[in-house]
Amino acid sequence: MTYVVGVTGGIGSGKTAATDEFQRLGIDVIDADVVAREVVEPGSVCLKEIQHHFGPEVIQSDGHLDRKALREKVFSNNDEKEWLNQLLHPEIRRQILAQLNNASSKYVILSAPLLLENGLDKYCDQVLVIDVPESLQVERTVTRDNTSEEQVAAILNAQMTREERRRKADDIIVNDTTLNALHTQVQELHKRYLEAAIAHPS
Repeated sequence: MTYVVGVTGGIGSGKTAATDEFQRLGIDVIDADVVAREVVEPGSVCLKEIQHHFGPEVIQSDGHLDRKALREKVFSNNDEKEWLNQLLHPEIRRQILAQLNNASSKYVILSAPLLLENGLDKYCDQVLVIDVPESLQVERTVTRDNTSEEQVAAILNAQMTREERRRKADDIIVNDTTLNALHTQVQELHKRYLEAAIAHPS
């Protein structure tokens, strides 16, 4: 398999801005969030299973999954959440591995907010964490998603702590200033990953 760099970071860390720059540099980016949406597209086996299990009220009139209705059903029910995870996680993993195998750039980025929590780092040769102070995560997410600080705090609590994420990282980009500064750090790492990929036995 191609040399794989896992990219992760807490909500509002700027993970997408970093992976967009890797993409601009010609690197294939596989986004676990995109894959998670694809496996429940209308007509998919997973969506049919979800509809059969939870009923028609979790399907919108256009045939797409009603994520809000599904969230409400699993939010406070651990058994239902576990059932959903057992259904979706293996399929998401299978799709991610297929896309990693089909990547054609010199190395490939696997971007996932829960890369470390879900054990996806075992498919990575290197783990890059996009890191920001928690106060900045809250500020950015409230502005971006037009949500409350309480909701952002709940999401932060569900994710790995900043300290633990940093401990598990091979590389860290601190994204607490400008977009240009972020791009400069990405470009430096890109050179290093290209060298590592050349030395990596495929």
